[in-house]
Amino acid sequence: MDGASDDTLRGRSGESRIAHWLFLDANRWLIAGLLSAVSFVALVALGAAAPPLREAMASTAPVETAFQALIAALITGVTLVVSINQLVLSQEIGQLGDHHQWMDEAMEFRREVEVLFGTIGPPDPAQFLQALVETSAERAEALREAVSDNDDQELCDRTDQLVENVVKNSEEIYAQLETAEFGEFDVLRSGLNYNYSWKIYAVRRLRDEHGDSLAEEDLEAFDELVAILTLFGPALEHFKSLYFQWELVGLTRSILYAAIPALIGSIATVLYLTPEALPGGTLGVDNMVWVVSASATLSLVPFFLLAVYVVRIATISKRTGALGPFILRRSERTTAIDWEQ
Repeated sequence: MDGASDDTLRGRSGESRIAHWLFLDANRWLIAGLLSAVSFVALVALGAAAPPLREAMASTAPVETAFQALIAALITGVTLVVSINQLVLSQEIGQLGDHHQWMDEAMEFRREVEVLFGTIGPPDPAQFLQALVETSAERAEALREAVSDNDDQELCDRTDQLVENVVKNSEEIYAQLETAEFGEFDVLRSGLNYNYSWKIYAVRRLRDEHGDSLAEEDLEAFDELVAILTLFGPALEHFKSLYFQWELVGLTRSILYAAIPALIGSIATVLYLTPEALPGGTLGVDNMVWVVSASATLSLVPFFLLAVYVVRIATISKRTGALGPFILRRSERTTAIDWEQ
């Protein structure tokens, strides 16, 4: 697993480090740049191997036809992106009553969590998730202490295994959140690495299978651990929704930034590039091929940006498809606390 524990997102999915980096971790502009570089090299290679482009331009209009289609696609794409941005902004525009209800719900959730914290919860999303995982580790240790004198040895062994899993995973997530800043993917990535759904299932299953051996204080320790794990889900989903809004706004800005030079380059190619322009060659390749390939690649950058942003959003959505104790994929069912294979 390349050092990824079984409870992290990559460890549970079994993806390679490269695939995980490409889909989730890497800067979206960097991935779009890599795709652009690959496209440019491919276009130059095809232009060098194909019949002379300059001669084709003299008899037909392949470049003009292609770039006219690119211009239309760019304008349509920018319009689509603006519509997406308006959709995101519409979520922020509402009646006073809607905002008041949203505030009440947010405050009610914070009060519920702060009862378990025993203090006021931090306002920063990263620190809030840190407090959640830290409290879950403390509740897990309290559970182990509560059942330590139980005569059911299987219960004690299973509890030790469960607590070790919760504490280890909590320490990993706490360390990852130390340098995380909301707006970047770091906070959400750290939250996704906490496999709370499987932990809820494991705690409830352990409580159910050994219920006859548990005293009243033992049952209370189980319930308190389930309570803090249950609250992690809504908090993560809320931060995920906010992150998606930030990401869609970032997508809009990125495509607008890339679309302006792409449109200028495409229009200039259609208007000013003639078969007689840029005679000669460079590195054995006709200069016309270099220029047309560069202009075409520049026109494709907005589409590459759209693709890489949507891929990350879709990947996150697919891997967090259910809120709560439901586990949709077998890869999410870590063997770290699975007692019966």
